[in-house]
Amino acid sequence: MSGVVVVGAGIVGSSVAYHLARRGGPVTLLEQGLAPACGATGAAFAWISSSGGHWPGGAQDLREYVLTDHRRLEAELPHVTVRRTGSLNWSDSPVQDARPGPGRFRVGRGDIAALEPNLRNPPGQALHIPSDAGVDPTALTRALVAAARAHGATVLYNTAVTSLQVTRGRVTGVLSSAGLHTATTVVLTAGTDIPELCAPLSADLPIAASPATLVRIAAPPGLVRTIVALPDFEVREVRDGDLLMVVPHVEGPAASFEQAAQSALQHVRTNFRGGDSCRLRGYSVGRRPMPANGPLIGHVTHDRSVYVAAMHSAIALAPTVGRLVADELVTGRPASELQRCRPPLR
Repeated sequence: MSGVVVVGAGIVGSSVAYHLARRGGPVTLLEQGLAPACGATGAAFAWISSSGGHWPGGAQDLREYVLTDHRRLEAELPHVTVRRTGSLNWSDSPVQDARPGPGRFRVGRGDIAALEPNLRNPPGQALHIPSDAGVDPTALTRALVAAARAHGATVLYNTAVTSLQVTRGRVTGVLSSAGLHTATTVVLTAGTDIPELCAPLSADLPIAASPATLVRIAAPPGLVRTIVALPDFEVREVRDGDLLMVVPHVEGPAASFEQAAQSALQHVRTNFRGGDSCRLRGYSVGRRPMPANGPLIGHVTHDRSVYVAAMHSAIALAPTVGRLVADELVTGRPASELQRCRPPLR
């Protein structure tokens, strides 16, 4: 394998770059922002589950590896911590499947109160998934980039890729604000920007943008013990004293987002004892890539010069996807686990 250029230093691109560099392959990671995780990754709730949630298409084939690969990265990368808190769900959101099953338990009010002792009014029952966990997505992405560099990868920030470089019908690299970056294989992990970059290839890559509003709140450490999914919001502690919430997204001016963030803060104060001392740290809106039929992972050209990796639940899937993509590119052998994730070839 010769040089690979990875476009996009979110969680997926950083994982691909790290796993490639760890295998000894020459890799360059390009990011249009000034730091890793500037896009959808930095605005991710980062709920890691292999048991609950929505796993469309080929994601079903990857879910069994999620927790194992996150444990592996935790062991390989310094300063990365997976918070294994479990989750409690009594949300009516279609994203979370609230039925019991393997590793998923229906619990009553007493158990809920034991798991979340600060909750003012525990519901009569909820779904408890003990294996669910969370990570700091920005910290994990930065750790992946640092480790990729330590293994020899080149990382360039403030380098916006504008187009693919096509020579005699084959993609031979990318053009960016810094010039031409040649490559034997270009790996596009740029989320919702992938379809535009692939437009010259006439590739059919339906990747929609799904906006999400996240709110950050300073709170007493341990105020929220698990990942809590209520009908109106989801909340978890990212690190001691730092809560992250995802709330229903509303389109509108900046004032609407501020109002949504203040409403989220009030939800915490209302629902949790000790929440009166909480204060708003900030909020952000992310545009999550949502492929229509599940993850899109694989080559989009017959000559294997362009490879894409786009998915929802990217934080959960990135360690597994990075490992499998690197293995495919290094060995040339297709990974059977990715068979149902393949994009149509040009």
